[in-house]
Amino acid sequence: MSETAIRTESLARQFGDFTAVDKVDLEIGTGEIYGFLGPNGAGKSTTVRMLCTLLAPTGGRATVAGFDVHDNPGAVRLRIGVALQEAALDPKQTGRELLRLQGLLYGLPKSAMAKRVAELGELIDLTDALDRPIGTYSGGMKRRLDLVAALVHNPQILFLDEPTTGLDPVSRVSVWDEVRRLNNELGMTIFLTTQYLEEADELCGRVGIIDRGRIVAEGTPDDLKRSVGADVIIARVDGDATRLVSIIQALDGIQNVEAHGNELVIATDNGSAAISPVAVALNECNAAVRDLTLRTPTLDDVFLEMTGSHIERTSAEGPKEVVR
Repeated sequence: MSETAIRTESLARQFGDFTAVDKVDLEIGTGEIYGFLGPNGAGKSTTVRMLCTLLAPTGGRATVAGFDVHDNPGAVRLRIGVALQEAALDPKQTGRELLRLQGLLYGLPKSAMAKRVAELGELIDLTDALDRPIGTYSGGMKRRLDLVAALVHNPQILFLDEPTTGLDPVSRVSVWDEVRRLNNELGMTIFLTTQYLEEADELCGRVGIIDRGRIVAEGTPDDLKRSVGADVIIARVDGDATRLVSIIQALDGIQNVEAHGNELVIATDNGSAAISPVAVALNECNAAVRDLTLRTPTLDDVFLEMTGSHIERTSAEGPKEVVR
């Protein structure tokens, strides 16, 4: 198997005069969970549809599982699983009927079908519901069923387009657990588009940030966050904090210390490693500490730095894009 699961070179898609995807270059390794982050209209779903052979590129090229999406779409489709934003589920079918149909469409032998459906039901904890009509399922159950329908044929690569949009927090965490398990236990490559910042942070080894059809940043979540600023420790003490500046500045890993009245603002390479030595140093010099807090950069900070806009999520009803 190739070490590269997905590769694009100057991939582009235009709709008339509008450029939805503008010369995107990607290289995603086999066994990787890659996150595609951006607000609605950024080009995420259009990119996924091209990679899944549902939409033809108007420029550049892309290979998925070693096959060109334009020249050999059939070979690509046999090797991928796809769960798009809107689950196309027949409410009158049972979950078992849906999975059996999906297996037949992919050419699975009937003799193996019952075992495979049972395995998938256990995978997403839906065994007891498989014989019920899909119309009786909750939103979280439908999303999990749609996920395993994409897994019937054991694909090499799984495309998930905003898989937890609209789910409650418990269902969202359940989907996250399944994504991790598929990657850890089966080595499956997963291409995940999302608007949820914590989803990308929790699941993805690397993320690409897309804005107005272009990749504006790419890297591990930690590397991207470090690129836009240091961790900051805020220490509030009784009295003037000025006398403490030189003491804290002498500690390892401290970039800069500023005093503002009774408050110390401490920039550091690694906040989680530095906060304990800072607390010890303040105690040793008899500083009465009122509170000690740590703030680390977020992917929203990265997005703001790269695009001038925030991407935010709100309540359990689903994410909301906020552009400022």
